[in-house]
Amino acid sequence: MRTIHVLAAGLCLTLSGALAGCTNAADWKAMQDNRGSNSAEGYDTSGIEPQDGIIAMLPEGALADGVLDVAASTGYAPAEFLDTDGTAIGYDVDLTKAIAAVLGVSSTTHTAEFDSIIAAVGTKYDAGISSFTVTNEREAALDMVSYINVGSRFTVVAGNPEGVNSSDHLDLCGLTIGFQTGTSQDDAVRADSRTCVDAGRSAIDLRAYNTQSEATTALTGGTIDAVYSDSTVAGYAAENTGGEVETIGETEDALPQAIVLSKSDPRFNAAIQAAVQYLMDSGIWTDILASWGITDAALTTAEMNPKVED
Repeated sequence: MRTIHVLAAGLCLTLSGALAGCTNAADWKAMQDNRGSNSAEGYDTSGIEPQDGIIAMLPEGALADGVLDVAASTGYAPAEFLDTDGTAIGYDVDLTKAIAAVLGVSSTTHTAEFDSIIAAVGTKYDAGISSFTVTNEREAALDMVSYINVGSRFTVVAGNPEGVNSSDHLDLCGLTIGFQTGTSQDDAVRADSRTCVDAGRSAIDLRAYNTQSEATTALTGGTIDAVYSDSTVAGYAAENTGGEVETIGETEDALPQAIVLSKSDPRFNAAIQAAVQYLMDSGIWTDILASWGITDAALTTAEMNPKVED
């Protein structure tokens, strides 16, 4: 899973010392500069050449405006978040730019609430690239092209003052757990809460947030006991909060994440798949992740609708 992570843009935290106030992309860049790193810049996609064979796969009229329009919930660092000037950045955003470059067009990443994206793919947006975990339910409605493998993990306030034990989810009964609406962790924690009730224990106090940064803010503010998120996001928050936040337990239930596409245009989807496979085969995808400090999550096959167990 991902190894070096940092904190999301616009994440206002009640932290002590130098990190007190609102930790955003500028703070992140400063922290990276202090470490002698310029990874805040992400990956420069300007050198990626259009691939004529893949462009030829596009159906007539596709991307006629010269722009690949992609939706992302830009509060989920390091995958997709906003820089200080409101520009979308992150490894999913770099992937979007790289796919567009292979297809000989530019790209725009549009900020959207996570649980609104799927309904708008194929009409308002060409694709959704926003840390979508592959599920059978999603694949029944959409085509999904896998590109990264990510699990789930809990974050707590440093020192774990509430004694959260994630090794047995029955120990979460009665605790207040935050998560981003519409994510796989949303489904998982709700299922855990039902299991608590079935076992005669107190339900989990479920706290859903529109963005991951809101959930983390609630954690540092003492509103909730823990946040359940992608393992990448959990480590990212823990890395640069001045010791205020930490991960606990092991990475759980690693599954592929994928680009979501409308089933209405299989030829377009095949071209997207081929573009991602090109980025994998050429090493560009690995380099994109490395530019964000991630060294062990890249997939090597861009599989269309991979089989998973829900």
